[in-house]
Amino acid sequence: MTRLKALAAVALVSTLLVTSACGGDSGGPAAKDGEVTLRFSWWGSDARTKLTQATIDAFQKEHPNIKIKGEYGEWAGYWDKLATTVAANDAPDVIQMDEKYLREYADRGALLDLKKAGDLKTDKFAPETLSAGEFDGGLYGLNAGINSFAVLANPAVFKAAGVALPDDKTWTWDDYNRIAAEITTKLNGKGWGTGVIGANEAGLNLWARQNGESLWTPDGKVGVSAGQVTKFFEYVLKLRDSKAIPPAEAVTQDMTASLDQTTFATGKLAMGFSWSNQLNAFSKASGQELKLLRIPSTTGQAAKNGSYYKGSMFWSVSSRSKQRAAATQFVDFLANNAAAGNILLAERGVPPNTEIRAAVTPKLQPADAASAKFIEEISKDLGEPSPAPPVGGGQVEKIIQRYTTEVLFGRLAPDKAAQQFLDEVNGELK
Repeated sequence: MTRLKALAAVALVSTLLVTSACGGDSGGPAAKDGEVTLRFSWWGSDARTKLTQATIDAFQKEHPNIKIKGEYGEWAGYWDKLATTVAANDAPDVIQMDEKYLREYADRGALLDLKKAGDLKTDKFAPETLSAGEFDGGLYGLNAGINSFAVLANPAVFKAAGVALPDDKTWTWDDYNRIAAEITTKLNGKGWGTGVIGANEAGLNLWARQNGESLWTPDGKVGVSAGQVTKFFEYVLKLRDSKAIPPAEAVTQDMTASLDQTTFATGKLAMGFSWSNQLNAFSKASGQELKLLRIPSTTGQAAKNGSYYKGSMFWSVSSRSKQRAAATQFVDFLANNAAAGNILLAERGVPPNTEIRAAVTPKLQPADAASAKFIEEISKDLGEPSPAPPVGGGQVEKIIQRYTTEVLFGRLAPDKAAQQFLDEVNGELK
């Protein structure tokens, strides 16, 4: 956590303690109180901003008394700014929220429980997609798009190596290592079989889920044992020793590289690990027709690979908004209105509203259509969503990247790395 975030978090607690004693403003009916102005914040690319502004324009056309002021930026600066505005009791009314920080803001009283928001309709959401934003009996983030952790495969690299695409319904982690190592050997210095599994926390979480554990518990604690983290790092070493992955230096560089500069995007990997909604971005960056595959499992059974529907991002409403009714009305439009669906399509992930999804799927670009098809195909094999990270849990990706690097370079044994990883993660939790 940056110093700015830390200071803002302290100020936030104090602010909320004071303002909660003063009571909130319910906002009143949006359509009866004259003109209303809402602030709406999001992060993302220029393309996302253009589509989002078009959606705002469509909403304002239907609701001329509600004006939407957009506030947007890049990922890193977005969170610094949000922490500061929330601490100053000046948060945007509608907030694009990420799972990493959803519970952190909700636990501090900064987000509205959308179950108590009145006009928000969720009956067209599949239960497993809606529950991604629920905890402690409340709904603090409405799923804006769904995805699932997956193996991203480049069939052109498989073909160059003379290796067939695997059966992703039955493969195991041993199969994955064997296939990736074979590809590396047959590419003869021109590429590798796969990227590393320890580049983010999702891989560890699915590993834990396959073995009866989970990265987080529902009550906001670490749920994975030192033994399973050790086995996870041992598998990372197995990939290194079989030469299934690039050298440690290249793996480390990939962790901080822009998407279009990664080893996978530049066509040097047959497989990598990614969230399914990134298929389109990687397809454009690589210029290849890519394919999503299910994550391997310990048993060779797809239904036991730990996968689940994750919210690619969420719509949240500030608990201190003075226009809650109007803010909720706008969120309902984003999630449930056909006009919004036809503009946004799958830009923020596959729509969780099943009716909107069915309506927009024929209009999707090929990669987005493939992602939507994958999401449908794996539905019968999925488990319950993982609990949202607790306060402080948003730092775990950087932590696991660091310890994966230590293991790959041989500076820490898997068991030592596992214990230090857990100690550091626990130290971040509030």
